[in-house]
Amino acid sequence: MNDTDTKTETELLEPAVVKSSADSDPAPTEEPKQAGPTKLQLMRAIARRIAAPVTVVAAVAALAAAGFLGWKLDEKSDTDAAAEAGLAAARAYAVTLTSVDSNHLDRDFAAVLDGSTGEFKDMYTRSSGQLRQLLLENKATGTGTVLDAAVKSKSETKVEVLLFIDQTVTNIAAADPRVDHSRVQMTMELVNGRWLASRVYLP
Repeated sequence: MNDTDTKTETELLEPAVVKSSADSDPAPTEEPKQAGPTKLQLMRAIARRIAAPVTVVAAVAALAAAGFLGWKLDEKSDTDAAAEAGLAAARAYAVTLTSVDSNHLDRDFAAVLDGSTGEFKDMYTRSSGQLRQLLLENKATGTGTVLDAAVKSKSETKVEVLLFIDQTVTNIAAADPRVDHSRVQMTMELVNGRWLASRVYLP
């Protein structure tokens, strides 16, 4: 083999070697850089962080408001129920107070005292002796009728009631029955589960 043939073979072999080298050890390529968060993404992330506690606070506030309203509704319901009970007790007690029979004074006086408390009970107890004597001397009787009644003020334990009462009265001085018209203001108080009259007066 001569030099020319050797050179030719070498030249012919070189491209193959280079090609083989390129196939076995490729040049490294740069990996694509990951894009960082955009300004809009950052703002959204911050907004989410801020909105989360605000939403919780808003929810708590809403629940608290609902609870408060529920409590107020319950309170109103309790007050209304007390007003109805106090009004009914006042109407019944007005009849007891204005219905009297000189033949049954012990019974009538006991009923009046049983339905009273506080200031009015003390006043009635002090004056009952004089009142008894007056009724006996005149052989008086009285029958009360409540024409109308309304709640003037109310709470869960105290109800003020305005009543319009007719009392039919008979005694030895008047052969025919006489009707007296009265407007009475009565304060009812809740005592040991009972509505009792603590004040009775003519406004």
